Amino acid sequence: MFKSFKPMLAAAALSLAVLSQGAVAAEEQFFPIPGYRVGPYGANGQSFYGGFIDYLNYVNLKDKGVNGVALTYEECETEYNNAKGVECYERLKGKAAKSSGPVHTMSTGISYALIDKSAQDKLPLAMMGYGRTDAVDGSVFPYAFPLVTTYQMQASAIVKFIKEKLGGNLAGKKIVYLYHDSAYGKEAIIAMEAEAALNKFTLVQIPVAHPGNEQGAQWLKIRQEKPDFVVFWGWGVMNQTALKAAQKVGFPRDRMIGSWWTGSEEDVVPAGDAAKGYMAATWNVAGKEVPLIADIEKVVYGAGKGNLQDKSKIGTILYNRGVSAAVLSVEAIRKAQEKYGKGKAMTGEQVRWGLENLNITDARLKQIGATDLLPEIKTSCDNHEGSGKVKIQQWDGAKWVPVSGWIEGNKALIHPPVPGLRQAVRQGKGHHAAGLFEGKVRIEDLGSRIESKLPRRRRANYCWQL
Repeated sequence: MFKSFKPMLAAAALSLAVLSQGAVAAEEQFFPIPGYRVGPYGANGQSFYGGFIDYLNYVNLKDKGVNGVALTYEECETEYNNAKGVECYERLKGKAAKSSGPVHTMSTGISYALIDKSAQDKLPLAMMGYGRTDAVDGSVFPYAFPLVTTYQMQASAIVKFIKEKLGGNLAGKKIVYLYHDSAYGKEAIIAMEAEAALNKFTLVQIPVAHPGNEQGAQWLKIRQEKPDFVVFWGWGVMNQTALKAAQKVGFPRDRMIGSWWTGSEEDVVPAGDAAKGYMAATWNVAGKEVPLIADIEKVVYGAGKGNLQDKSKIGTILYNRGVSAAVLSVEAIRKAQEKYGKGKAMTGEQVRWGLENLNITDARLKQIGATDLLPEIKTSCDNHEGSGKVKIQQWDGAKWVPVSGWIEGNKALIHPPVPGLRQAVRQGKGHHAAGLFEGKVRIEDLGSRIESKLPRRRRANYCWQL
């Protein structure tokens, strides 16, 4: 009897061990990644998503996940194409039903296409430094997070920097807005128009068709206009093309300031001497001097788990930016676990709460070695942006050098008062920044761009229903 019982105990123990292993394996936090690594913007995506995934692997190797919950992911190639972005999202969302980290598309166009879908599926959509400016109001867009700084706040901050460079007065000056003719490039137009009206400068808008490798006509017009500055909203191959064209027509690069998607090594190195002196906005520094970046190289690449084949990209602007996006995402999961249970995988709805209650201080950034990768971030239902600040950096021919401290755009101009926005939504109307600019700027109703398809009662009162 006793002899027959021992095998039974062993079998039971083995079963318990298998169940235990299964239970541990089940606690995984899945990240759906509709990203891009090929096409005219592929080099940018390689660096960004390489940094993003390296940080997920770093947390797994260094900390055994987030309180024991392993971070997993799956990529789907979008080629920066809106239709393919939606297709990838649909393909991945089933795997994200049980647990999901924030969705990072690194595309304003794809983000626009997913805002309603992600809300219906209860998956948080992170638009970190891109996407829709009006999504800062979580009572209207509960699942959309234009984190760090929106395009319109960034444009406003750049104008503030130019104003300082020109002696504190822009009246009578001329600024060209040279932009990628897409949702990305168009998003900042209304802010530039509002700033032009407020500061009494002439704004000249010049679009560039995708992918942007033909700009001869645009730069001839710029030469004719003789602007004081060019504000540049490019992406991918468009950026190096613009710098070379500026050199060709004799426009000084130190009078060009780009968005942060025009300010990476991928943009300036191929342009050679034409890029020297060029400036761009940023929220993160380049280099391996950031302790977290150095430790990722040591821990992740030391273990042979690095995502990049080209390790020279480690520490570049876009690599570090990808790391910063992953840091925010993991901090949101950590925050969600504080409320819903440590050591548990979080659903998309729970991670949405975590994103909406972030409080990432300088002390916390220092603790994880991420100083200079992010400004302080504090979000709420009424504020899905969390910062609104940028820095300006300049290419010296070999590296990016910061030339400003943190600059905050004109919030009173860019972000409409929350009650006004909610009232517009209730009435089925939409408006952007300048719509409530005390009547000083008259801009057409942008209802088709702003209107959300979320149920009206939920739109108006979402903050108070949680």
